[in-house]
Amino acid sequence: MADDLSEDGLLDGRVRLRQPRQGFRAAIDPVLLAAFVPARSGDVVLELGCGSGAAFLCLGARVPGISVRAVERDQALAALAQGNAALNGVTAEVHAGDAREIQDLGPVDHALANPPYWTGGTASPDAAKRQAAHEDAALLDWIAVMARATRHKGTLSLVLPASRFAEAAGLLGDAGCGGVRLLPLWPRAGVAAKRVLIQARKGGKGPDEVLPGLVLHEADGSPTQAAEAVLRGASGL
Repeated sequence: MADDLSEDGLLDGRVRLRQPRQGFRAAIDPVLLAAFVPARSGDVVLELGCGSGAAFLCLGARVPGISVRAVERDQALAALAQGNAALNGVTAEVHAGDAREIQDLGPVDHALANPPYWTGGTASPDAAKRQAAHEDAALLDWIAVMARATRHKGTLSLVLPASRFAEAAGLLGDAGCGGVRLLPLWPRAGVAAKRVLIQARKGGKGPDEVLPGLVLHEADGSPTQAAEAVLRGASGL
C-alpha cells in the first residue's frame, strides 16, 4: 500500500499530504476552499467528502487550534485522511461512510465541501476520478447535511463550477442560509471564471455580495502574486 502513495507538500510545505499516486489527486481547489473559511482557533469545522484531507489540513495549517470532523465514503481515503491529520498535528475525527446517513456530525461552527461537480456527460474510466467528479448525491443533499450540522450564524463554504453558482445560492437559501458571498476564480485576467467559491451564513439575513475575486495566473501562465499568497503563503481569502 505504501508504494501506491506519494507524499506531497501543500502551502509551501506547511502541509504534508499522503495521497494515492493514481486516481483523484488534490489540486488547488481544496487549498482555495480552505482559505475561504473564516475559522478561528477553537472552532469546530466539518468537511464533507474530504478525500485524503487536503482542505481541512490546509485550514488547520492556517488556523491552528481548530477541531475537525470529516466524512469520506471511500474507506481507504478516510483512513488516509485520519493518518494525514495525525501527521500534521491536526485534531480530526474522520468518519467513513455516507454523510446523509451519519446523524452526529454537528454542531459545528463552519462546514465546507468540494462536491462532485458533473451532473452528466462522459465519466472518467478511472474509478477514483469518476467517484470524485460525478454526482451520486445531488448538491441539494450536500447542502442539507452541511446546514443541518452547522450552528446558527455559522458558515457553509463550497467550491463549485461557475455554472452552478445560481443553483447553489438558491439551495443555500432554501436551507435557511443567507448573506451569500460569491468569489470568482479567474484563470487569467479578462477570462471568464471556471470555478467560484460560495459561502453563506446559517440564519444570515445580510445582503448578498460578489467579492473582488482572485486572478490565478498571469498572461504567461505563471501564478499571480495574489494567488501565490494563498497557495504558498497560507493567506486567507
